[in-house]
Amino acid sequence: MPVAKAKTVKRRRLAAEMRQHREAAGITAEAVAEKLECHPSRISRIEAGSVNVTSRDVRDYLEFCGVEGAELEALVDLAKQAKKKGWWQGYQDVLAGSYVGLESEASKIRTYEVQLVPGLLQTEAYVRAMTRAIKPIATDEEIERRIEVRLRRQELLTQSAPPKYWVILDESILHRAVGGPDVMRAQLIRLTEVAQLPNVDIQVLAFDAQAHAGLDGPFTILDFADPKDAPLVYIEAMGGSALYLEEADEIEAYSTVFDHVRAAALAPDESLERLKTAARRL
Repeated sequence: MPVAKAKTVKRRRLAAEMRQHREAAGITAEAVAEKLECHPSRISRIEAGSVNVTSRDVRDYLEFCGVEGAELEALVDLAKQAKKKGWWQGYQDVLAGSYVGLESEASKIRTYEVQLVPGLLQTEAYVRAMTRAIKPIATDEEIERRIEVRLRRQELLTQSAPPKYWVILDESILHRAVGGPDVMRAQLIRLTEVAQLPNVDIQVLAFDAQAHAGLDGPFTILDFADPKDAPLVYIEAMGGSALYLEEADEIEAYSTVFDHVRAAALAPDESLERLKTAARRL
């Protein structure tokens, strides 16, 4: 089911812990709403992590559920942290949803892509050509903003403690000359360079892979270092809308698909050679 735009990792964790405490205390959401003097729908949104919640409301909510002492104070502090803005929130004019905030805190990112080079690997020229094709009425200013935020996101891969990034690219991406031969050649060279980073694995799903588990389409799985932060699956849809899946059986299903697609793809060293060959062809 779709997740509201503002969800972040800390807000997601806070929401889960608040809901768990309420359920453990055997208290209904309606009873909490009455205590906080708000509509029950607001409690639902708080427990979904889709709205900001004040420290005072968190304290009242948890005290009503019997939480006290150090645990109470830790969760109130988490509420304060959840309200802090990340760098990406300055780009809400060109960013839809909360994916970039979640991505920035992931410890492992697994991506399967069938149409385009993933955002974390795109060159500036590739982003510009892709954006002009997808959004033909976009202004120059909007395109430059999109390029700026895309390049800022890519700092994630070379920061001091980068996430593990595992990418599977359908081979058609290597042959779709977005922006023309020169732009695409530079993009393929960029892929060969990033593929050699110690935290990055790029695999190419070759044309001769035939039928495979990923035929339903692209997706990304985010894992987080803290076991309290459950993994999630992100599926981007047309027009910038997105689907976030968070149930354990959904995560397991997509993890299994990723593993099957990975097994069907060329090994990382073979994939690197395929990327180099595609670049030489251009």
